[in-house]
Amino acid sequence: MNNKIKLAVAGAVLSAASVANAGIIIPAGDWTLDINGNVNAYATWTNADKTKGTAPVGGIARTEDAAGEDSTQSINTGLLPAWLGFTGTTRQNDLDVSFTISFQPNVSDNNTTGDVLTPHHRQAFVTFGDKSWGTVKLGKDLGIFAGTAILNDMTLLGVGGLGSTTSGNRTSLGGIGTGYIYPAWKGQISYTTPNMNGFQATIGITNPNQVGGLFGDNLTKASGTNLMYQDRFGIEGQAMYSWTGDVAGKVWVSGATYDVTGNPDEDDTATGTDDSFTATAIDIGAAITAGNLGVVAYYYDADGAGTTTFGDLGAYQDTTNNKFKKRNSDGGYLQVTYTIPTGTKLGVAYGVSNLDNASGVTEATLVEKNERWTVGAYHPLTKHLNLVAEYNKIESEAQTSSNNTESDSFSLGAILFF
Repeated sequence: MNNKIKLAVAGAVLSAASVANAGIIIPAGDWTLDINGNVNAYATWTNADKTKGTAPVGGIARTEDAAGEDSTQSINTGLLPAWLGFTGTTRQNDLDVSFTISFQPNVSDNNTTGDVLTPHHRQAFVTFGDKSWGTVKLGKDLGIFAGTAILNDMTLLGVGGLGSTTSGNRTSLGGIGTGYIYPAWKGQISYTTPNMNGFQATIGITNPNQVGGLFGDNLTKASGTNLMYQDRFGIEGQAMYSWTGDVAGKVWVSGATYDVTGNPDEDDTATGTDDSFTATAIDIGAAITAGNLGVVAYYYDADGAGTTTFGDLGAYQDTTNNKFKKRNSDGGYLQVTYTIPTGTKLGVAYGVSNLDNASGVTEATLVEKNERWTVGAYHPLTKHLNLVAEYNKIESEAQTSSNNTESDSFSLGAILFF
């Protein structure tokens, strides 16, 4: 099983049943091919309370649909999409060399034909290195900052938050936006040190992207299209210490920094002048197991990085001078799981993501808090197949508390790893 799937499974084991330790192994000359992945699907029933005031901008609690319907149902994947991965490994010239390519097909969408959505392509990378000096990675894979947070989220084998849309045509959010910022899948070049008595660190550069207003709002441009541009490689890193024993676990810190320019326009057709800022984020977490008990605690703090996805509502641009005012954000989650004699893991988690108004700016409908409670049961029907039941409660509250939305969902389904 490729490294990221292994990590995903390892994190999910904190909250769910036993899963496969490897995929389908095929020797092929100098290479060993590992075919691996998962299939999962959940029936979800959701109820959205009537919005109080105005739905918060950036809120992720479900809202009533256009017809005023507050109850919806869907059959869809959970936080993990269905997954098919191929990893090849070999040892050549005193180097461990590998490649990983993966595809993520959809389980369902709400179109009349059910065939609208295209598959995701989240991984395509190579690695080379040696246990004596470390590993280099080049290609597309899970982001470094907040990556360990999502891999230890118990909803990785379930559903978690659903997002504000009522369509059942995409993966769910898990704890994204209610406890951690989405690490996303990024082009990257990174170096990971060898394991030094439990300590290991990773540093890398990530692909700079043009995004339509992602890092801010209230932006103006002559064409009417908001445009933010990351004008250098992003820099992300993580340091982790792991240990084994009767009380086993790991602690980690990670961080990210991106330089951002708004409305870049060489021919000066945009309204006003360009401005730029640096978006930064840092986190700290711990995951500890003692017998049948597992505990995960995580916290992040960010400046200009926004909420839910990195950069989402991270800055406000003043229309009087086109200068950016960054928004501060923070959040985290606490998760406790316990395995009962049947092998079923029971878990409860609380997560919250907070976003502040920019200095000197009052936006009554800007989201201030996305909050989640999750209660889940994860049962190993077989070594590879897990049955899942989850209840999730999401509340989104604006800077003015009279504007908020709230939704509840219950999910039943299964996930199979191979």
